[in-house]
Amino acid sequence: MKSEGEQRAGLLYGIGAYGMWGLVPLFWPLLKPAGAVEILAHRMVWSLAVVAIALLVVRRWAWIRELLAEPRKLGLLVVAATVISVNWGLYIWSVNTGHVVEASLGYFINPLVTIAMGVLLLKERLRPAQWAAVGVGLAAVLVLAIGYGQPPWISLTLAFSFATYGLVKKKVNIGGLESLAAETVILFVPALGYLVWLGASGDATFGAEGTGHAALLAATGVVTAVPLVCFGAAAIRVPLSTLGLLQYLAPVFQFLLGVLYFHEAMPAERWAGFALVWAALTILTWDALRTARRTRATAEALRRAEAEAVSKAGAEAAIRAQSPDVATSPAAAEAGAVGRRVESSTSGD
Repeated sequence: MKSEGEQRAGLLYGIGAYGMWGLVPLFWPLLKPAGAVEILAHRMVWSLAVVAIALLVVRRWAWIRELLAEPRKLGLLVVAATVISVNWGLYIWSVNTGHVVEASLGYFINPLVTIAMGVLLLKERLRPAQWAAVGVGLAAVLVLAIGYGQPPWISLTLAFSFATYGLVKKKVNIGGLESLAAETVILFVPALGYLVWLGASGDATFGAEGTGHAALLAATGVVTAVPLVCFGAAAIRVPLSTLGLLQYLAPVFQFLLGVLYFHEAMPAERWAGFALVWAALTILTWDALRTARRTRATAEALRRAEAEAVSKAGAEAAIRAQSPDVATSPAAAEAGAVGRRVESSTSGD
């Protein structure tokens, strides 16, 4: 059980992580005239430098040998690195070309895409409320597609790439810092190769646009790593349900920036589509909170029943010790039965 101070710190770390992810659209335009691919390449290269320093500080290296001994995990990390590079590159391009609102939609619908992939790929069973949320989400995509005159491909690509990334990371099952280090190592060579080619062709902005611009490009590593470190600190201190609610901070901030700061257009059909997405997320959040509350209540009831049964069994044992001829009470059998029920319930979770 985490202390109140740890949970408060975890909450602040979580708000910091998702807050930084939500405000990052303010950073990418500062890197112009660099294009999205050049920014992405610098992000990959400098992220490795930041992560290497972090690993030196925490002295965490044993995972490298274990990872090299598992080709399957290495292959999955290659997939993860590929899809996250697509996600990062498209997001940077979206922000710098005036599509912040559409990009924010991608992260709003990401939980719905994750659920859909769980059903299609992992054969998970959904509760009725989850089915309703997915249905409302599909209706939102149709409304937006009609309004745009085409499917909202930026939103869908961001949502599906990030959901795929999450699915692969779940299969790999290694720590966040370690996973980021492995992914950046995989991406480092092609990213550095692209930057060298760009410089040789005279099209690189690094060094050509002044020291300030070069420093900002180098800062992409910090912009990538710091929110992930905060997220990792939050994940070990607060419940998963709390993190699930905090994740909506990032697209909310992105949406508000797109409308209020970048002044992107919000015609009626776009408002309608977003309203449906928000309705779907409300259903999803309500169902998750209700399920978590019921699970906690059931576990607490089983723990109380087990304690009472064990207490009765102890009393009966004391009586039998004093009077050996007394018949065995059902309390001991009840304690055993309750214990088995608790064990069964725990294993089912």
